Amino acid sequence: MLSDIEIAKKCKMKDIGDIAEGLGLSEEDIERYGKYKAKISALPKKRRGKLILVTAINPTASGEGKTTVSIGLADGMARTGRKVCLALREPSLGPVFGIKGGAAGGGYAQVVPMEDINLHFTGDLHAITAANNLLCAVLDNHIFRGNALDIDPEKIYFRRCLDMNDRSLRHVMIGRNGEGVEREEHFEITAACEVMAILCLATSLADLKRRLGNIIVGENRKGAYVYARDLNVEGAMCSLLKDAIKPNLVQTLEGTPAIVHGGPFANIAHGCNSILATYTALGLADWVVTEAGFGADLGAEKFLDTKCRVAGIEPDCVVVVATVKALKLHGGADKAALSEENISALEKGLPNLYKHIENIQKVYQKPVVVAMNRFASDTPAEIEAVMEGVRKAGAEVVFTDVFLKGGEGGKELAEAVCRAAQTPSALHYSYDLNDPIEKKIEDIVRNVYGGSGVAFSETAKEKIAEAEKRGYGKMPVIIAKTQYSLSDDAKLLARPEGFTVHVRDIIVKGGAEFVVAVAGNIMLMPGLGAHPAAERIDIDEKGEIIGLS
Repeated sequence: MLSDIEIAKKCKMKDIGDIAEGLGLSEEDIERYGKYKAKISALPKKRRGKLILVTAINPTASGEGKTTVSIGLADGMARTGRKVCLALREPSLGPVFGIKGGAAGGGYAQVVPMEDINLHFTGDLHAITAANNLLCAVLDNHIFRGNALDIDPEKIYFRRCLDMNDRSLRHVMIGRNGEGVEREEHFEITAACEVMAILCLATSLADLKRRLGNIIVGENRKGAYVYARDLNVEGAMCSLLKDAIKPNLVQTLEGTPAIVHGGPFANIAHGCNSILATYTALGLADWVVTEAGFGADLGAEKFLDTKCRVAGIEPDCVVVVATVKALKLHGGADKAALSEENISALEKGLPNLYKHIENIQKVYQKPVVVAMNRFASDTPAEIEAVMEGVRKAGAEVVFTDVFLKGGEGGKELAEAVCRAAQTPSALHYSYDLNDPIEKKIEDIVRNVYGGSGVAFSETAKEKIAEAEKRGYGKMPVIIAKTQYSLSDDAKLLARPEGFTVHVRDIIVKGGAEFVVAVAGNIMLMPGLGAHPAAERIDIDEKGEIIGLS
């Protein structure tokens, strides 16, 4: 079979003006970035579409094809005559050159031009990185130039960022040899930085600027918070983001419109595309398919508990993507044997899927459809075991083959999802926003993860008390933890019970307007593996990218 990039290159893309016209946008409503990419500059004011959220079970390291299913589902809807638009996140260069590869789908369910989308796109992540690091540069320069705000160099919370996996930047010293104020610095990957979260949660340019000004950079020596606005830098930061805030319009291999905008990770950030992208899609199409990162315990929880609250939206149906290989891994199968038939391991892993189904149905009280995403190594017996298990669990399940068949392989899923979306439902949350921070974290752990409780470090307790004292106690909570388990321990697979989540740190994001609870050993700057994807990516003498997937 052809590789993802070979399939993408064989696609005859439509001019982006034609894609825009299909959504009711004129040439004046878009800003072109060549023939096949554009920014949407005129955003619709009304929202009419039904919203479908695609999430998944706890994944393997290579992912379970959630974005691929989202694209195939949208193409399937288009093939059944529905007016549909995708709303997806932008890829980060960290995973592109790391272990997961690109995030533009796969096989015959991709957004294109895939090499552009995966490798710089319209420059949004670079603009976010620049805005973030501008604040850091101004902050350190302010201290070096006399420190009129009396900022305590040992209590600086805002970090530099880079859109790359680079473990060597987790702990560094800056300002050495008199070139500034010497202090310890900790880089984050751009997808985890607060500016990314702000861009994705802002509802307008004015809201973006307000939020940027509310970033907490640290404390002064009297213990008061120092904000970005105190450094008079929010205007310059917002200027760097004036184009980045505009949603990006591209298309699928089959010509379905796709808005790809914003890219926060779901294991260490809130994991959803921008609110403006979702608003735009809902205003232009009757059906909108969006996705949230990693398993439903991460991306979907944050989408439902945080993004929906901020944006005033809710999904009409939730799709949970399941794969045989992930279920076998949860059932104890060795990673090297995931391609071999193993019904016993598969059945032992099914409780992981059941927990995610229960969360959508019982915690959030939304209709759910399971997408059984086919991989080449799946056997008929394994597929049937999953299908039968889901039916016994009381959920609808659809065999999905969008990787090989594109929209044709997503038509049955599309029909099931559209039927389920007609069922009236009202979103319930996993915690009460007015509860104390500790209670909100505990409710997520008990209700969504299925754990028995939370152990807070002394540092976390002190920071929670300080956050509530300073008026940040009513904000949503984002838990940063491993994506591989319902718990904070990547080795606890399937559906663990009786576990405790260990919260070691608390970070108040004044601009993003949520509180981050850092659990387990999760890192805010990922590292590269022994043989990263960067070793396989190349460019030939004609300027064609090869090896990208």
